[in-house]
Amino acid sequence: MPCYALRVIASGTWVQKEDVGAENGMPDYVYLLENRLSADQQKALSNLREAAREAGTILFLTGDAVRELTSGHTVRDLEVAVHGNALKLKKTIEKYGGSVWGEDEVTRALYLCFPGTVLVNLVSTYSVEYPKPGKPVYHPASIQEDLRHRDFTVNAMAISLNEGSFGLLMDPMNGAADIEARTLRMVNNYGFLEDPSLLIRATRYSVRLGWEMDPKTSARYLNAREEGVIEYLSEQARKRELEEIGHEEEALKVLRAFEAEGWMSILFPAWTSAKADEAGLVALHDLAVELLIQGVHADISAAQMQLLTAKLTRKELASLKKLMLRPGFVEEWDNLDTLAAGFAKALLAKENATPSSSFKLFTSYDPEAILWLAFTSKDAAVKERFNLFLKVWPEVRQRIPHALLQEMRITAELPAYNDIVQAVFLELLDGKLTTPEEARAFLEPYSPPAPPAPVTIKRSRTKRGSDAKLKEQAFEDEESEEDEEESDEIGEDDEELALDLHLPKVDLDIDPADESEAASVEDEAEDEDTSLKPVKKPVRVKGVPKTSVQPKAAKTAASHKSQGKSVVAPAAPLNEEKKMSAPVSKVKTVSKSEPRPMAAKAASEQDRKPASKARPVSQKVAKTTSSAPARTAQKAPAKTPAKSSTQKAPAKVVAPKPEHAKMKPVPVSSSKLSKAVKPSRSAIKAPVSKQAKKR
Repeated sequence: MPCYALRVIASGTWVQKEDVGAENGMPDYVYLLENRLSADQQKALSNLREAAREAGTILFLTGDAVRELTSGHTVRDLEVAVHGNALKLKKTIEKYGGSVWGEDEVTRALYLCFPGTVLVNLVSTYSVEYPKPGKPVYHPASIQEDLRHRDFTVNAMAISLNEGSFGLLMDPMNGAADIEARTLRMVNNYGFLEDPSLLIRATRYSVRLGWEMDPKTSARYLNAREEGVIEYLSEQARKRELEEIGHEEEALKVLRAFEAEGWMSILFPAWTSAKADEAGLVALHDLAVELLIQGVHADISAAQMQLLTAKLTRKELASLKKLMLRPGFVEEWDNLDTLAAGFAKALLAKENATPSSSFKLFTSYDPEAILWLAFTSKDAAVKERFNLFLKVWPEVRQRIPHALLQEMRITAELPAYNDIVQAVFLELLDGKLTTPEEARAFLEPYSPPAPPAPVTIKRSRTKRGSDAKLKEQAFEDEESEEDEEESDEIGEDDEELALDLHLPKVDLDIDPADESEAASVEDEAEDEDTSLKPVKKPVRVKGVPKTSVQPKAAKTAASHKSQGKSVVAPAAPLNEEKKMSAPVSKVKTVSKSEPRPMAAKAASEQDRKPASKARPVSQKVAKTTSSAPARTAQKAPAKTPAKSSTQKAPAKVVAPKPEHAKMKPVPVSSSKLSKAVKPSRSAIKAPVSKQAKKR
């Protein structure tokens, strides 16, 4: 998701820029708001957004929270700025579960605490001016003006919490660059003189963050300290800075830094680092970390203040508590022992005797009460329960059957996965689910149904081959039907042509001279039309009857000769010149009283004989038919017999059959016939019947 930011240009106009994170390494604040804040903090912000929506106002996350989100530090407290008067949201916030720990009429601010001890400062946006040092005057203003009157540039940033602009970063003072440089830089050059509390705040930030002031800010800091500007510290600023010591993670270190700078003499002289329980503070921090690992997020501020002021007198302690900014914080501080006693009573009750019920109590009770009881209790039973919670029970998590969960399709993608794992953990705490069968039976209700198996249609190779053969056979049958219809149409168109050709029987033996002459005729036929590609089947031309081309047809003719059967073939012309000039209307080859099945039988018999004898027949037929397609487009004169002056052997003339009767072609070689029957261009362009045009 892209990160948006606003940049102010010289004219003061705000400009929205996309993918700022890609340009300068800025983080995506929507992601940070959803992942870097705790669940209680996110819920508190959600409640504040609902309250602002009801009030018809807008709000922004500002101050320390934005700085800590950007720099990667832990977010402890939240500051939310509201356009308008924040005091008007008091009742609405109480309706959403927020407790008012204090309020400030001057700055129109509310100090809130939400469940989980989430501290929120709800402030109104304002601009401020200082007629005198330490005497601020506040005026309602926009969020832009509010950011320009902040203390340091790293705090002059805001993130929108409103619909339509959620996660939008506003940084008019370029505080992000100072965060990246780990530098504290003043927004106002006269800030230390106008607001002396900034001197204390600069020291606190230097200790907490480990950042240094830029050279100009450092010089102004030293000058203001030497001039004693701290004497003009306002009472409201004094209360705020005193309480902030207790909210620091390393409060004792901050207290010592204040002493070194001389600020404690102004804040509360009786409170020094010598009055703190240093060993107790170390133990308290270690215990808080252990509880945090087990999921108990306790705010150590109240417990820490108790140890920081452990050696103060009662009178001094009472005076210090009166100076705190938030009365609600003081109340929590005073009630630590009461809260711890209530948790001890609940922990040792009979209803919480089982390990699972005790664990639920630890994870649902007030975290601050748990922390203070664990730190102060001397009861053996209470200590035993804390030892189980912190040391023993965490080891039970190692026995959770994650492999079984995976096997039963209970994965992290399920919405209730964490609840299921927690339920298994509680059962293991009570000594149940000791066998895989028990664990499987317990998890069975949570197991989602298995996904349906994918449906695949498998086809054998033989079936696919047979289908292909069937398709090919159907296609060939279709082609043969079309060829027969076409030949019928051609015969109908040429019914007027009379072929009185007397085709004598000839001997199959051919002289070598005739063979060479036939070869020359074939070459001339090939050169005549080079644009036509050779085809496997002979091209049918109008006026020429359909010729059945069968492989190895010459062998069939030779077989007939060996069996004593006669073969009728066209007679050779008298000479080549006369043959080329005489028009041939139609060529008709007839086999004397030879049925169609005999040709197929002869072809099968000739497949087992050598193919050398088939060549003369194909050449002779090619010689006769090569010149026929060239003139088929023109109608030949009726009853024009072809004369033959010389014949090698007496031929028997067969009377012509009617034109509509189907003629039985002589089987010839397919390779020679394909070359011999190539039609000329004029023959291809010959007119055809209407039915042929439609096809």
